[in-house]
Amino acid sequence: MVSFLNQSNQSLNQQDNDKLQRIRHTCAHIMAMAVQKLYPGTKVAIGPVTEAGFFYDFDSAVSFTPDNLPKITKEMRRIIKANLPIIQEVVNREEIKAEIIALGEPYKLEILDSIPEVEVITRYFIGSPDVGKLTNTDVQIEPSLLEPVIIPPKIYWWDLCAGPHVNFTGEVNPDAFALESIAGAYWRGDETKPMLQRIYGTAWETPEQLQTYLKQKEEALKRDHRKLGQELKLFSIQDSAGGGLVFWHPRGAKIRYIIEDYWRKAHLESGYELLYTPHVANLDLWKTSGHFDFYKESMFDSMEVENQAYQIKPMNCPFHVLTYKDELHSYRELPLRWAELGTVYRYERSGALHGLMRVRGFTQDDAHVFCLPDQISDEILRVLNLIQQILSDFGFKDYEVNLSTRPEKSVGEDEVWELATDALIEALNTKGWNYIVDEGGGAFYGPKIDIKIKDAIGRLWQCSTIQVDFNLPERFDLEYVAADGIRKRPIMIHRAIFGSLERFFGILIENYAGDFPLWLAPVQVRLLPVSEEARDYALSVVNTLKQAGFRAEIDQSGDRLGKIIRTAELEKIPVVAVIGKKEIETQTLSVRSRMAGDLGTINLAELQQKMQQVIESKNSF
Repeated sequence: MVSFLNQSNQSLNQQDNDKLQRIRHTCAHIMAMAVQKLYPGTKVAIGPVTEAGFFYDFDSAVSFTPDNLPKITKEMRRIIKANLPIIQEVVNREEIKAEIIALGEPYKLEILDSIPEVEVITRYFIGSPDVGKLTNTDVQIEPSLLEPVIIPPKIYWWDLCAGPHVNFTGEVNPDAFALESIAGAYWRGDETKPMLQRIYGTAWETPEQLQTYLKQKEEALKRDHRKLGQELKLFSIQDSAGGGLVFWHPRGAKIRYIIEDYWRKAHLESGYELLYTPHVANLDLWKTSGHFDFYKESMFDSMEVENQAYQIKPMNCPFHVLTYKDELHSYRELPLRWAELGTVYRYERSGALHGLMRVRGFTQDDAHVFCLPDQISDEILRVLNLIQQILSDFGFKDYEVNLSTRPEKSVGEDEVWELATDALIEALNTKGWNYIVDEGGGAFYGPKIDIKIKDAIGRLWQCSTIQVDFNLPERFDLEYVAADGIRKRPIMIHRAIFGSLERFFGILIENYAGDFPLWLAPVQVRLLPVSEEARDYALSVVNTLKQAGFRAEIDQSGDRLGKIIRTAELEKIPVVAVIGKKEIETQTLSVRSRMAGDLGTINLAELQQKMQQVIESKNSF
């Protein structure tokens, strides 16, 4: 049974979400004001809202450490409790430029210079440059909400900003924010520019929301796939190889093999054919596809081969297009469903790399469907069914579904966009799935459906995507022979279910906290012989299990029983079987399940039956 996330269950409703964004944006400014008051001479850069809070970048002679955060927090609370007004001012470019130069704020000056001439420039004050008394009537707010405030002389701060903000600092709950960490960040993300100090914070409407977030964050740290990946010997990222490239260790590679094998079987059963395509191609291919123009900054530099430029692939799509174009197809052949586990390579700055979640080389579970216009809805529905089947088998049954429509800048005829969008809606309605419409959020080449999965601690992860494409068939002059003998353009559907194997594997690690269900566990059962005498029996048992298809091994350490049980626990082995003198005599096993606890003494046939049932159900043992 699949449940669908109502937007109000996962995030605040639109009105409250807007309020939360205002609170967080204001909190960023309050933090910057506090820092500049406490540490004179500090320059400010940017301070945007993030998914769970805010940050600000500073250029300061002081090297900030976690020890500075309580002091900054205390000053922020003082500013909040002063209930200072937040005032927007439209400014003249030349006048504000002179003021910024006088203040000696080089980053503000660069920001100002980057604002197009046609745009209105605004700044936001905390407090007021005017000395005296301000009342609630000076700002558009219900008079009953806040008391009048007295602004002492020169208690104010400002920054260039488009907003929005709350009306008074007192609208930020002083017990509903927290400063979290400090990191380095190059100005504008450019390694050639100054390294700044970034202070991260989180802000919420209520202390209860803050505590919920902090508990989830604490749990997320325990589940961090980078930490567990190392502890469980699943994978590594080797800096000596350049960084951002994944080395799959034997246990991680075993899980990957299981995932890939499952994926292939599921696709073959669903009517797909498998492709294998090259890792490089002539650069002209990427110019024809448009990737060179749109994604050039995310592509590695090309290489020269026999005086021709070759490009390592950032996408699989053009290869599937060329495969289609290799012969002329009839309408009777469509739809064609082609799938590939294709590894692609994209340039990511070192500061953006993050374990398995952001890498430079990754394997997409890519598939493309070439179909007739009147087949779009049925094919989308078919993809949705496959997504549900696969995600459910991996334990994900709560989804947030987004439908993204035509953006302002796009290609294709209006009637084709309307046809494709209607087909997506029809498929979602047939499926009975609730969805959120993201107006104008589609790709430039077609509308799309994005599916976010909810993990064990309530986080949403973007995974599956379905995109209708009119652009590549046009660019590559794809055709099929229609029933009337006229050559026409096919519709191309891009889709991925995992997104990438690397990222999906990272999500799996964090979702299960490394405790993989039995069908995915790299080692399903470990035999623990308590003596040399027990090893012969253990060897016969492990051979029988392996021949039956189970992933079994013997603890060969020779350590005492307590230690080998503890080792199996730390390595999150789902099933352990202790073998001692009694088990040898009775030809049984003393079995313990990691999840269910002690199962008592059972014979090997019974253990195999129990394990097989759990594997088929894709549950934990």
